[in-house]
Amino acid sequence: SFAGNRVGTITSSGSSTSYNTSSDYRLKENVDYDWDATTRLKQLKPARFNFIADDTNTLVDGFIAHEAATVVPEAVVGEKDDMTAEVLYAEGDELPEGKKVGDVKTAAAIDPQGIDQSKLVPLLVKTIQELEARITALES
Repeated sequence: SFAGNRVGTITSSGSSTSYNTSSDYRLKENVDYDWDATTRLKQLKPARFNFIADDTNTLVDGFIAHEAATVVPEAVVGEKDDMTAEVLYAEGDELPEGKKVGDVKTAAAIDPQGIDQSKLVPLLVKTIQELEARITALES
């Protein structure tokens, strides 16, 4: 939170929901409109894949989180290859039959990274603007 101010909202109407990140100019500094989006965009690696848990192997379009993080780190949460901690049975736990203190209660598991693809939109828009300027220059 910015000095007690809200940093985002979720609002809904009768037919839609909006997830809003604070974007007020009064919350920002070092605003720069002159940067090369096209070069950065070309570093992204869109892919087609299916999720392992999807028995239908339905292909989807998306990104691999750790790859996207090298270009747009603010879009990715979590750390590459993170795992949850293994939990062992301890003194005082109710022990199921055949289990003893020190046995695994909860195995370590993948702690997956996530991506907020909406954070890619400014990069996409600026790239389109840059390409439009290049096309205009070529046509003149």
